[in-house]
Amino acid sequence: MQTIEELRPVVFEAIRAGYRLIDSATVYRNEHILGQILKEVFADPQFNIKRSDLFITSKLAPKDQGYDACYKAVIDSLNRFELDYFDLYLIHWPGTSKTKLLDPINEENRTNSYRALEQLYNEGKLNHIGVSNYTEKHLRHLLSVCSVVPHVHQFELHPCLHQPELLKLCSENNIQIQAYSSLGEGALINGKIKIECLDNIAKKHNVSVALVLLRWSVQHGRAIIPKTSSTARVRENANVFSFELSKEDMRLLDEIHTYEQHRFCWDPNGVY
Repeated sequence: MQTIEELRPVVFEAIRAGYRLIDSATVYRNEHILGQILKEVFADPQFNIKRSDLFITSKLAPKDQGYDACYKAVIDSLNRFELDYFDLYLIHWPGTSKTKLLDPINEENRTNSYRALEQLYNEGKLNHIGVSNYTEKHLRHLLSVCSVVPHVHQFELHPCLHQPELLKLCSENNIQIQAYSSLGEGALINGKIKIECLDNIAKKHNVSVALVLLRWSVQHGRAIIPKTSSTARVRENANVFSFELSKEDMRLLDEIHTYEQHRFCWDPNGVY
């Protein structure tokens, strides 16, 4: 968990660079710290930022699955942030803590958790609701029982992990895709995994490989939430709109998953 002294300069630099989305989660253990920093931002005239200018997201911890636990967890998160509402709240993971992956209780719990989110959405405490790390199977089941179609699905997405059926299902149901781990937890930019076309495209546009990866998602119409603790990286990532990849660039990047496949974060495929 980062301290307020570590996180404050990064958030301040992000606001100055034009970032307006704050992505958090109960499991990150930084909600109360972000809440304190945002109070400073709102109070400081140099930023000229109001609450309504920001899009603040948090997520349900796997230990809080189920209707009552989920409802309480959202209220607790709002209290830690000292906010009246979240712009977006997601079920972070389709499983439940300390529960076997194949246990049918997982499906029951996430269904009831989502019903709690629907109730909080109807009460005005959540402006948008959604899920994270769901497979196509998990999402199809949710769509069959929900009354509010998820507004957002946040999952690991980069050229080495391309899930066409899940992408298609989101598109068919107007679910905004939000990509995380766009840089493969650093492996796609630090030399651990070398992909020749990525390097060539970056050199052609005179930008970093990181910006190529972020731009690839943007040009596909997907939201991105690049994670960094570096103020310099915050400034660099803000340049994602300063160039455009060609059709040939996009084709080459789209084809990477056919010969180089990697998952760097949670694998939800074994969850019932």
